[in-house]
Amino acid sequence: MSSTSRTATIAIAGGILAATTYFLYKRSKKTLKEVVFVLGGPGSGKGTQCELLIAQNPNIRFFSAGDLLRAERKDPSSKQGALINDLISKGEFVPASITVTLLKNAIDSCPPGSKFLIDGFPRNLDNVRVWDEMLAGECDVKFCLFLDCPEAVMIERILERGKSSGRVDDNREVLLKRFKNYEKDTVPIVKRFEADSKLKKVEADRPMDVVQKEVKGLFEGIGWL
Repeated sequence: MSSTSRTATIAIAGGILAATTYFLYKRSKKTLKEVVFVLGGPGSGKGTQCELLIAQNPNIRFFSAGDLLRAERKDPSSKQGALINDLISKGEFVPASITVTLLKNAIDSCPPGSKFLIDGFPRNLDNVRVWDEMLAGECDVKFCLFLDCPEAVMIERILERGKSSGRVDDNREVLLKRFKNYEKDTVPIVKRFEADSKLKKVEADRPMDVVQKEVKGLFEGIGWL
């Protein structure tokens, strides 16, 4: 083979390799499942804002880490459910790997093109680490929505809600303990996403329609609405 032919062959092979690499890159980017984490204290309005978003796009799916754990605990055929019950009865934390596995199973059960709102996760930095280890190659976390609301406002909202809900945890003493734990766990997570330029903070003590408008704009910005 002449040097000219050899050079041409190498050039063609290089072009094919570059095109294939670019195609695989584009395909991998397209198949990543889009996720937004939703954080905020009890009474910050997370549930309300998520419901409003879901109503505007049927492809948006909502998962609560707490709800998934509770459902697993109630499943008599689940080996993980028995383990979760045992850990909680001993006052021990459920490993992040279990929570992330439940989230992964829930996400995988949805049709292609779904977008995912995940409430109450991550709860601590270990959750973030395990998520990255297990799902970084499958999911694209667009951002973390943080509904920032003063504690006094959240307590007032929850106590008002408790008048009709009858929830045993909607009393001031229990709430103060919940808020103490929430602040301890949440601040490091907020700082982590802020450092990664993936934190979207919304002041949630304003009227619901004002908060909704700002939240809607964030999701319009990533093409969810």
